[in-house]
Order: sequence, then C-alpha cells, then structure tokens
Amino acid sequence: MGEVTQRRGYAVSSLDEMGEGPGFRKVRQAVGVTAFGINAIVLPPGYTTGLHFHDRQEETYFVHRGQVEIRFGDGSSHLLGPGGVARVDASTHRGMRNAGDEDAIVLVAGGKDGYVGRDGRAVGEDPRGGPPGVGA
Repeated sequence: MGEVTQRRGYAVSSLDEMGEGPGFRKVRQAVGVTAFGINAIVLPPGYTTGLHFHDRQEETYFVHRGQVEIRFGDGSSHLLGPGGVARVDASTHRGMRNAGDEDAIVLVAGGKDGYVGRDGRAVGEDPRGGPPGVGA
C-alpha cells in the first residue's frame, strides 16, 4: 500500500496511493475507518460490473469522475455524472457500467443500523449547545 499519513485521531491518503489501474481501492483499510465500509472503484471505459446485493448493508454511491450508469434488478438504470449520488437498500440488486470514454471513479460507502444524528460541535462550544459562555 502507498503513503498514508497517520496521526493521533486521523489519517490522510489519496486514491492514487491505494492502487493503480482499474479495480477496488480499499479506503476503509487504508485510512482505518471503523464505523462503516467505504471503498472506491475505478471503472475503465465500457466496463460493466455484475449485479450484486447485500444481506444487511445499505450503500451510497458517489460518482467522483466520469459517467456511470447504475442498473437495478427491476430493469431500470440511471446515468450519473460527476457529483451524482445513488442510495441503495441492502437487498436491491445493483450494478454499474462506465458509460464514458475515460476511467470513472465511484466512491461507495456502506453501513447498517442508522444515522448517528447531529453530534458535531464547534471547538470551544459550550457542551449544552451554543457559543462558549452562553447559558453558563
């Protein structure tokens, strides 16, 4: 595996450091994600994946580069360009095809058991909410 910068509390890398040519980039493994699954897939022009599904894991697909046709088991398909997003239930059959003339890159995140909810706070924010000192 290529270069990964790891410090206490974070890791930084790039897809180029995780592999070359077509195929999977194991993002979760490379940067140590433990809360959900995340990979990138590099699809060469014209490449079509097989259909697959999951037992438990919902997935979200984000097209970073290229034109990707995402196909579903009901026979429908949708063309997604850069910035395109698709959310797919675990049991739904799905597959992809690079519909463009350059490599396509798709980031895929998967997980189970729901959204954590808003738990972010600004540094220095009072733990009860709001700016520091308000409500103290």
